[in-house]
Amino acid sequence: MAKILVVDDEEEYTNLYKDYLTLVGFEAIGETQSSRVMEVAHAIRPDIILLDLMMPEPDGFKLTRMFRADPRFVNTPIIIVTALNDMDSKMVALGSGANDYITKPFHIEDLKSRINTLLEKAK
Repeated sequence: MAKILVVDDEEEYTNLYKDYLTLVGFEAIGETQSSRVMEVAHAIRPDIILLDLMMPEPDGFKLTRMFRADPRFVNTPIIIVTALNDMDSKMVALGSGANDYITKPFHIEDLKSRINTLLEKAK
C-alpha cells in the first residue's frame, strides 16, 4: 500500500484528500503545518507527496525545492494541488521539481489516476 503525504494548510482540504485516498486504498498521512513537513516526511518516508503551494513559510515552492535537495526524496513524486491556475506558478512549481500540477477545483477521481500513473513510473 502506497504512503501518501498530504500537505495543505487548510485542514478541510487535508482531511478531504486523506479520507478519499484512504477510501481508495492508500495510506494517507496529513500535515497542515508547513514548518513540520520535512520532519514528518523523514519519519514516514512517503511514496508520493501531495503539496499545496499557498502556505505560510516555507511555501509549497520552497518545500518542493527542499524535497529535491534531500537525497531521500530526490525521486519521490510530488503532485502540486493548488488554486493557483496561472502559467507562471505552474512553470515555477514544475521547474522546482514537481512531477504534476492540479488546479482546484478538480474531480477527486482525477487525483487517484494521477497518483497511480506517477507510482507506476516510479517503479
